[in-house]
Amino acid sequence: MTDSIMNTATLYPCGRISRRGLLHRTAGGFLGAALGAMWAEAGELPAALLAPSRPRFPAKAKSVIFLFMCGGVSHIDTFDPKDNKWAGKLIDVVGFGDNRAPMLRPVIPCARTFTRYGKSGIPVSDWFPHVGSMIDDIAVIRSMWCNEPNHFPAVIETCTGHQGRQFDNPCLGSWVSYALGSANRNLPTFVNIGRPSSPVQLTGGYLGASVAATPFRTGPTPIPNLKPPEGSTAAERDRQMSVLAELNEDFRREYAVNTDIAARAKAYELAARMQLSTPGVVDIADEPANVLDLYGIGSKPTDDFGRQLLLARRLVERGVRFVQICHAGGGNGAWDAHADIKSHAPLCRATDQPIAGLLRDLKQRGMLDETLVVWSSEFGRSPWSQNTTGRDHNPRGYTAWMAGGGIRGGIVHGTTDDVGYKAVDHPHYYSDLHATILHQFGLDHRQLAVPVQGKTMRLVEEGNGPIDEVI
Repeated sequence: MTDSIMNTATLYPCGRISRRGLLHRTAGGFLGAALGAMWAEAGELPAALLAPSRPRFPAKAKSVIFLFMCGGVSHIDTFDPKDNKWAGKLIDVVGFGDNRAPMLRPVIPCARTFTRYGKSGIPVSDWFPHVGSMIDDIAVIRSMWCNEPNHFPAVIETCTGHQGRQFDNPCLGSWVSYALGSANRNLPTFVNIGRPSSPVQLTGGYLGASVAATPFRTGPTPIPNLKPPEGSTAAERDRQMSVLAELNEDFRREYAVNTDIAARAKAYELAARMQLSTPGVVDIADEPANVLDLYGIGSKPTDDFGRQLLLARRLVERGVRFVQICHAGGGNGAWDAHADIKSHAPLCRATDQPIAGLLRDLKQRGMLDETLVVWSSEFGRSPWSQNTTGRDHNPRGYTAWMAGGGIRGGIVHGTTDDVGYKAVDHPHYYSDLHATILHQFGLDHRQLAVPVQGKTMRLVEEGNGPIDEVI
């Protein structure tokens, strides 16, 4: 129980509480006490920020599914092929990472085979043959860069649009939630599936906990501890909802100036509605066998990630605006390939078919036009060796890709240098990707600003804005 809620209850001598205060607190208890990470104890949104904004221009995307590969995917071995003529040669690496002195590092060869797919003929690694089959729907951006060379600060930078040594900035999904509000009153606006590398990937920051990510998981209980009590009937839940609405209205009248109460009341109401709606979202029993096969469900390497992506499709079908999938998170992330770049192989196998299945499923349902799918990592990997067969971190140049939601498919935009070290043609700071996503939602990134302690804060502070070439 937060201090803000405690302070609203009328206390009597010896710590007793009024009948109304007891009802308020117990209502929160039976309908919302187990929300866990969904509703943080910290401050909520000011009342003025609770109303969603309208798009500034026609939106191309209604939802985003953001596929975040935790740990740093090697662009050189996946979507940005390089000639091995530099293999074994020393290259001058200037000011890389925490070491600002020039260094000489040996380039290691790429052992992957690249095949040209589709009408566009874009080359894709043999680690991603299924994604390659969908390349005509994908815009590959080979010239992304960020500042931070280490995992935790780079995750902060790429998720919040600010350098990773700054804290309390909201992540992109929270900005979308703040700007647009909910499209389904029974489900959250921003959902995370999978283990993140950092809690920053879920945070509402200074926008408040009410726009933070709601963690979902596959299986019969999508949100731990948030399910209807055993044996409860629909009629009983309707009565509980009616009582909750009455109590919350009482709250709003009596404590209209207390924004914490308003946000917490909204949280409890959403939690109660989700108790009834979320089990149906994760129940894939109604999905035909051919759809399950698309995602690789039933096959050991792809089953887990396939279920996550199928859940993502079911969520956006129901109006969830921003679904973030964190693959292989925790710690530095399993895509961190210092020891041996071949550690990518099982990760690519686990994600390749499900990602292509998601794109194909959305397309077959007529949903890809209004669902933006984004694939990225916190940075790329270096062309030089580390531990002989591994690759180091590389924030100076790497690849992200986008599909659907008004994005031009079958194109490559930007390049890195001959060895894949640095973005050289049309370089895009990571906030340009954020600005592009917001643009497809019909939002002008320059208008997303809020006052925080006398300072105007923005999601996008640096960069060139939307990547027009892929729109």
